[in-house]
Amino acid sequence: MKKQLPVLFFFGFVLMLFAQQALAQGCVAIRPMSGCSGTASSSILLGKGQWQVGANYRYFRSFRHYKSDTEQKERLENDTEVINWANSLDLGVSYGVSNRLSFSFNLPLIHYDRSSLYEHYGNSATANPEHKRFETGAQGIGDVRISGLYWLLDPTKHIKSNFAVGLGVKLPTGNENVQDEFHKRKATDGGDSIIVKAVDQSIQLGDGGVGISLELQGFTAVGTRGSLYFNGFYMSNPQETNNTVNRVLNANSTSVDSITAFHSIADQFVVRLGANYLVSPRHGLAAGLGFRAEGVPAKDLVGGSEGFRRPGFIVSVEPGLAFSRGNFSFSVNVPYALYRKRTRSVADIAGGNDANGIPRNGDAAFADYSVNVGMAYRFGGKKMSHAMMNAPKFEDVKK
Repeated sequence: MKKQLPVLFFFGFVLMLFAQQALAQGCVAIRPMSGCSGTASSSILLGKGQWQVGANYRYFRSFRHYKSDTEQKERLENDTEVINWANSLDLGVSYGVSNRLSFSFNLPLIHYDRSSLYEHYGNSATANPEHKRFETGAQGIGDVRISGLYWLLDPTKHIKSNFAVGLGVKLPTGNENVQDEFHKRKATDGGDSIIVKAVDQSIQLGDGGVGISLELQGFTAVGTRGSLYFNGFYMSNPQETNNTVNRVLNANSTSVDSITAFHSIADQFVVRLGANYLVSPRHGLAAGLGFRAEGVPAKDLVGGSEGFRRPGFIVSVEPGLAFSRGNFSFSVNVPYALYRKRTRSVADIAGGNDANGIPRNGDAAFADYSVNVGMAYRFGGKKMSHAMMNAPKFEDVKK
């Protein structure tokens, strides 16, 4: 059994290390989601009757504005950038029905803060001569996800390579219409007044829709300590819009205003690929390096695509480390942005070109990096037998 444990931990690391919850790194509103990752996917080698409980924490600060793939550097120079601080803790539990099939339940706990000028007094020196910033926020539970994962090949017999498919449902347990106070100038004397309305879509706790997720993942061993991995995740949200008001329509509203009157319930995706290496079998230490792309498409796979959304994507390089001892495992990874793009939305396309003849393209803020920390503990059931890595040093690894 001592020879078999490193294999269990090694492949547990493959997905736990690199697939933390899918969460927007900025104003592109990708909801906290443990698909393609986190506690759900770290059930990669759950044996029959085995349980795993886990928690994944993620932090980022978004502040760099992009139109298409061009950064609006003047926003930082003029101190008019929007800043989002995101802290989320994803709690999950997984159960192995068999050596090939497992089910997972994930609940995100979220704390968002957002600082801006334009949502309050405004960005201009005329409207906001004191350059005052104000904050809004949202705190609470996010959208729950229940999912199943099935390995196409028997993991007890195919220990060097395997491929899994997953199917899940996302439930609208997170509040999609969080309200907060916004500061406005009084028309009479320019004094401060408060209005209460929905916070920006990027810091809403949920999207208000029932979603269906499809997950694909696979790995193949390289030598006695290495492996290559792939993860793919797509969340389809058939419902078009929720009831969160983005703008109040009036008699002079345009067709674009009508499109963005309410918040969109958008699809989202994550793709990862990379390599892992077991640095120290004796100490249960693994390292890896991969690439990750995540985002929101401009148009949904199923259903309509109107409503206010900021479509776009971010491509990151994702280094990480993981450590295990007995049934406990710990991981940390720091995806760093290589490429960011705010794509054109349905409303942008409907708006045509601007006064200079340039196709309209809204902006969105992105983070430079995020910090992800994961912990998991397994218990119960029977551990599967594996014999992929037969290096003698593995015999020294203890439970």
